[in-house]
Amino acid sequence: MFAWSTPVALAAVLAVTLGQALRQQNETTKRELEEYIADKKAEINPRYRPHYHISPPVGWMNDPNGFSYYKEKFHLFYQFYPYDSVWGPMHWGHVSSSNLIDWEHLPTALIPETEMCFSGGAVVHGDDLVLLYTGRVTTDTDPFYNETQYLAFSNDGVNFRKYEGNPVLSYVPDNSADFRDPKIWKFKDHWYVVIGSSSNKRGRVLLYRSGDLFNWEFLSVLGESDGDMGYMWECPDLFELGGKTIFLWSPQGLEPKGDRYKNTYQTGYYIGELDYETFEFKTDKYFQELDYGHDFYATQTIQGDGKTYLIGWFNMWEVPHLEKEDGWAGTTTLVRELQLIGTRITMNPLEGIQDLRTDSVHNGDLEPQQAIEFGPTAEIILQGCLDQKIELLIQGKEGGLVTTVTWDPEVGKVIVNRSGEVRQVEWVPIGKTSWRLFLDASSLELFCGEGEVVFSSRIFSDGDWVVKNSSPQTLSVEAYRLRRSVPA
Repeated sequence: MFAWSTPVALAAVLAVTLGQALRQQNETTKRELEEYIADKKAEINPRYRPHYHISPPVGWMNDPNGFSYYKEKFHLFYQFYPYDSVWGPMHWGHVSSSNLIDWEHLPTALIPETEMCFSGGAVVHGDDLVLLYTGRVTTDTDPFYNETQYLAFSNDGVNFRKYEGNPVLSYVPDNSADFRDPKIWKFKDHWYVVIGSSSNKRGRVLLYRSGDLFNWEFLSVLGESDGDMGYMWECPDLFELGGKTIFLWSPQGLEPKGDRYKNTYQTGYYIGELDYETFEFKTDKYFQELDYGHDFYATQTIQGDGKTYLIGWFNMWEVPHLEKEDGWAGTTTLVRELQLIGTRITMNPLEGIQDLRTDSVHNGDLEPQQAIEFGPTAEIILQGCLDQKIELLIQGKEGGLVTTVTWDPEVGKVIVNRSGEVRQVEWVPIGKTSWRLFLDASSLELFCGEGEVVFSSRIFSDGDWVVKNSSPQTLSVEAYRLRRSVPA
């Protein structure tokens, strides 16, 4: 059993406070939406559909939301627009899992009414799964939107009722319109939440607390851009890891610096200490990117059994989404376990990911120019001499775009070249020197060494995967095909 800390002390107070104040979402609208999804799925082109990454049944997906554990199941929600494969009025899609590997779709959890249902978090309180999310409402005056925080409740993990008293949190310093993506947690007798915001075109994150989930007090500006760290801070998260407090978020507006900050927007972290007496986050403000690939944004974490797990949106804003022509767009990364080693976070796939293996394709030496053919999925573990170049050429059996993954010892960098779009970073192994590479129908995830360098990139080729050793050296390779673990 996943030993999640479930706060129950205020359960009776909650029940009394709510009374009849929860409103069921329109049953006719919900039924019609699920019927539409079931019918529309038949039109989806499956060529790029993931086999073991979460994706929407139809339509558009962006940020993962509300990563939680409730009634013996992990729950993950996501930003969802079912009626087109582009961003639209936001719903909350919903999946669940018993092991963070095999997932099933559940009915859409939140449907927009007067508000769009933007990103947020989830906690278990008494017998309820509680969602705290941003409600965005259009207005008649510039900037033509308003963002405040809403509550919704479920006592079965499937059907959610919105609180009649929404919004429950509307105060923001400077009256900024940008006030979104709450991440909520419990510490001692209070609930705390961090929320992304902006002031004078500088990103910031705001800290609030509550004794009952309904009445919130502003505590502090927990962090703020000094002018070089972007104009908006989205999807903030705060959690303990390795005896330190990690502040993880997605800043918008960072200028590229050498190899860094090459994506439209970034995701990274500070390491520090949160003082619950002064409500200060003490850090040296050394920002580290969490993932160096082309497509990684808007992460969510969950903690339990002494472990910290993370999942991210496996896409990027303001870039082509090639799968949208097929009736869907967006997926998530694999769930990863985080550790703090020294002053860096490492990420690695779950141990149980090995259960996806169906059959071994190769086990032994892979000579220069030798290739391995897979189906639409692959896991590759390789070892080579770091004094020489290591390179894999990855392409579809029927053509399409070509990707190379390279270790260049002359510059000490790992390089992912997606048809001319290069992402690279220096790699100094902290332990083992092997690589672990995962391919799904339209994605690549590379974990280097102990997980100190990770790349997540969407790649689109035609037909089953072919991986060739383009190195000047023989590599030691284990390779497997992987089974489906998400709905088709």
